[in-house]
Amino acid sequence: MNYELREMLPSDEAKVLEIFRQGVDSGIATLETEVPTAEAWSMEYFNDCRWVLENETNEVVGWCALKPVSKRECFKGVAEVSIYFDKEYQGRGLGSVLLKKMILDSEDHGFWTLQTHIFPENETSIKFHQKNGFRMVGIRKKIGRLNGEWKDLIMFEKRSERV
Repeated sequence: MNYELREMLPSDEAKVLEIFRQGVDSGIATLETEVPTAEAWSMEYFNDCRWVLENETNEVVGWCALKPVSKRECFKGVAEVSIYFDKEYQGRGLGSVLLKKMILDSEDHGFWTLQTHIFPENETSIKFHQKNGFRMVGIRKKIGRLNGEWKDLIMFEKRSERV
């Protein structure tokens, strides 16, 4: 099967949010319990460094985007990675295509550190990020609650060698 990597368009919003809903429903991808509106989602993420992967029928099967970790000027080059795939396309090795493109694009836009927080039980995501150059920097114990249960998050980061 052939796939096309391209910049995310406003017309992709519905599919991006549907894929995010699958992540919410999985219980191991995000602390979010509700899917935001398209407008709220768009305001949360940077306008740059948004990418989608389409299958040969032009259906979006995965996406990635960056969001700020802080509004402070000193952290303008630090962003949090979000990468999600439709459940039917997970485990096919496609995530690295998206993530590698976003890493290069983020460096072109002046980002020097990318970070992500992953549930310890999400072993697939942990291995994926490590395979793509992210290193574990620590565990945040009982940092948030999901459905009434305290959750730990493992923090990973990737430092740019160019910026």
